[in-house]
Amino acid sequence: MPNRATGYCTDDVARALVVAVAASDHQCCRERALELGSRYLAFLLDAQLPDGRFHNFMSYARGWLDECGTEDSIGRAVWALGYTQRFAPLAGWSLVARRLLSAALPNVTRLSFIRSRAYAALGLTQARAALGGADSPQIDAALRAIGDDLLARHAAHAAADWDWFEDEMTYDNARLPEALLRIGTVLDNRAFVALGLRTLAFYESVVMEDGMFVPVGNAGWYRRGGTRARFDQQPLEAASLVDAALAAEAATGDSRYRALADAGFQWFFGRNSGNAALVHGGGCCDGLEPSGPNRNMGAESTLAYLGAALALAPADAVALRIARKVATRSFSAELGPNV
Repeated sequence: MPNRATGYCTDDVARALVVAVAASDHQCCRERALELGSRYLAFLLDAQLPDGRFHNFMSYARGWLDECGTEDSIGRAVWALGYTQRFAPLAGWSLVARRLLSAALPNVTRLSFIRSRAYAALGLTQARAALGGADSPQIDAALRAIGDDLLARHAAHAAADWDWFEDEMTYDNARLPEALLRIGTVLDNRAFVALGLRTLAFYESVVMEDGMFVPVGNAGWYRRGGTRARFDQQPLEAASLVDAALAAEAATGDSRYRALADAGFQWFFGRNSGNAALVHGGGCCDGLEPSGPNRNMGAESTLAYLGAALALAPADAVALRIARKVATRSFSAELGPNV
């Protein structure tokens, strides 16, 4: 049951656009994905401000509730637009995405938060790949700036027992090494790839326990020198691990990373510290608490699950079957926290 009082947000619509574009590559999902992808891209078109940034929050009555969105929402919008520019099922979508991303590009290096920059980098690497061998000096400059910033942050915080970019692990942690891996791959920068692999290995040492993924919980996070929180575990952590591991596999050709991606994906189905499945009836619970799953199923959680399934689908028949099973159900839900 959608909770319409919460309205809509660019954060979730951007995630949904990535999922719709990915799903359009599968015949079983294509018709519905085309319908919804067009809606999501139109939302981002309306959300963009004259200076290239984006609104985030929209009421159910379709009025914008903010003057400008959060940095994370801007980064996610750029991510979705870059992905669409490269993988859009229709040429018109790619053209619109390229125009919106071009307008947003000057704002990318003005983002101050590390995750916001990483999200934007994930889109810019796809946009650069979409151009093939064509020159992309503005995109390259933005990617180098983000990569250099990640290196500098790591140098400022890392130590022998703490190989990370900040003094605390909070949310969407694996997106940071993933961004370095993808930037390093498209720019052919070995230093970026090397640090991406190194920090992913450190993250793996924190969250993997006997082959099981136990993400950092949001009830306290994991501060350097402290005890990491084990709950509440969030679906976006599993999805980001899947993507980071696949980026590492693509950068190195090492099949070991496929097993790491699978461990992240199996978290959704009960291979977790609560032995509880998070996926039910095509939706995904909002997290794993000490007492079990949070039965609320918001857009972020369901889209994290669908995104992970589709990321694995090209090479994993099981994930493809799961994506087919849930796509027609989950895509029909309105975007927003559900009750």
